[in-house]
Amino acid sequence: MPKQSSNKKYAMKIFMLLSRVPYPLEKGDKLRAFNHIKFLSKKNDIILCALNDSKIHKQEAVNALMPFCKSISIIDLSKFSIFINIIKALFTGKPLQVGYFYSKKTKRKIDKLIKKTNPNHIFCQLIRVSEYVKNYNISKTLDYQDVFSKGIERRIKVSPFYLKPFFKLEYNRLKKYENYIFKYFDNKIIISIPDRELIPHHERDKIIVIPNGVDTEYFRPVNCKKQYDLLFTGNMGYPPNIFAAEYLVKEILDYVYKKYPNIKLLIAGANPSKKILALKSKNVDVAGWVKDMRECYAKARVFVAPMKIGTGLQNKLLEAMAMQIPCITSPLANQSLEAKQNKEILIANTAKQYAEHIFFLLENEQQAKKIALNAYNMILEKYNWTFLTDKLEKVIKDSG
Repeated sequence: MPKQSSNKKYAMKIFMLLSRVPYPLEKGDKLRAFNHIKFLSKKNDIILCALNDSKIHKQEAVNALMPFCKSISIIDLSKFSIFINIIKALFTGKPLQVGYFYSKKTKRKIDKLIKKTNPNHIFCQLIRVSEYVKNYNISKTLDYQDVFSKGIERRIKVSPFYLKPFFKLEYNRLKKYENYIFKYFDNKIIISIPDRELIPHHERDKIIVIPNGVDTEYFRPVNCKKQYDLLFTGNMGYPPNIFAAEYLVKEILDYVYKKYPNIKLLIAGANPSKKILALKSKNVDVAGWVKDMRECYAKARVFVAPMKIGTGLQNKLLEAMAMQIPCITSPLANQSLEAKQNKEILIANTAKQYAEHIFFLLENEQQAKKIALNAYNMILEKYNWTFLTDKLEKVIKDSG
């Protein structure tokens, strides 16, 4: 799917290899990849190669990505090939997340694309696809993004007993692989300093921190009638979001109902699991996939993200702050965000503390507005995609 030839002066040809098609933008890795592509394309030619393991509207995705890409290749992975890939990974010792996406057939297709396009640089998002390009004698960047091993380790603690052995096996393999793959890439980037400190490699300080950003032209303050007191958003098929939503409804709201029995919560996001759908009640609306998430933010008084597991910077918090919605979250989620407690965000450790923060924001409108404005200014200063992608471009070009 070629695009017209580039007229960019001194443009680099960057081959971007992704484990998912970065559209629609319902997942964090897709959002990060889409914005890297969008902003890097201003001065460089982007050759996009994306693997695909799900049903998508390809033409819609291509239409959204084509303005930023010199060419787009989507390689489909069948359910049967994925099953075989996982079986093979069990015997090779590779993490199942790596084995899931790797096959010799796909490797031949990627090799053919790289030979045909002759890129100056290879950008690989996530260790899931790093195996395909690790041995190329072309300058390469690996975006660890999150620390998969730590995310799996946290899931061990909250998983049913029959899944614990599986997660322990995957945790050990991921930890080993995150260390192993380090040496094959000239540059390594990651979302936050706390995440970098969790990478199991003695030279992890060489990993460059490039956070996620937010498009402040798209996500910006909107004045409209508030229909919900509370809001939680995200990919609702993703375990950390499922755990957070259940904690919010089943524990935090138990305290809130004592004072505000008619409080209204909206849970919005793609792929709601059965557990999420079961949370629906007269107080809780479950919206599922929303075409324009800005409408959900604009209708809410307070954003609550009670994350108990998971790693990385939460895009949901960036978006809410960019729209000047006051936010409450956990110490875990704020590790990467680094917002100032009581100035730019409110932090809670227990369900009761979350409830108390909710009461404070609902009952003190001026203070809530002040916290939201402080957070908005922080977003403009620290989480601007243009600034962050300029930093990434320098990393790529400095490596030759």
